[in-house]
Amino acid sequence: MPATPNERMQGTLDLLVLRALHAGPAHGWSIADRIQVVSRDILSIGQGSLYPALHRLEARDWVTAEWGVADTGRRARFYRLTPQGRRQLEVERASWTAFVEAVRRVLQYA
Repeated sequence: MPATPNERMQGTLDLLVLRALHAGPAHGWSIADRIQVVSRDILSIGQGSLYPALHRLEARDWVTAEWGVADTGRRARFYRLTPQGRRQLEVERASWTAFVEAVRRVLQYA
């Protein structure tokens, strides 16, 4: 059964977070910043969406978290991909690619 729009949005956020963490461990603000910078300010992830996603990914054992000190000197939780998270990133990437291709075909249909 295809994903609902809400599941698709949640899955897209999971994919973006997993991809941002592929670059290396990061705290929440840094993850959101990576996504915003790489998307050239098109995608902006708010804390109200980011932290539930991080907790969801942590509960699925796709990321782990540990306390550390950010560049600002403040304590922060740093998130890192697990081996399962790396595998899931590839699953999510393949799913997203198939979804984008399906949308492209529909948009080109005339």
